Amino acid sequence: MKSNNAILGLVAGLALGATLGVLLAPDKGEKTRKKIGSKTKKVKDNLKESFDDFLDTVSEKYGSIKHNGEELLNKEKEELKEKMKKA
Repeated sequence: MKSNNAILGLVAGLALGATLGVLLAPDKGEKTRKKIGSKTKKVKDNLKESFDDFLDTVSEKYGSIKHNGEELLNKEKEELKEKMKKA
């Protein structure tokens, strides 16, 4: 989770820096708007990719936890059956 927050912070910082750089550049308004649009698209794509990676990580961890839980439950069931047979 910390690495995802760091990535998100980095991307947001890059976006802010790029936007400020474009806004403060001595270009015509039309060129500036095109640059902002281009930078915004790149940032959006980077955020989407980061979010997709985050979802993949969460999905993998959920699957692992679910699998381990099922194994533990089955093990406990078997142990309970054995104890009931002995009783």
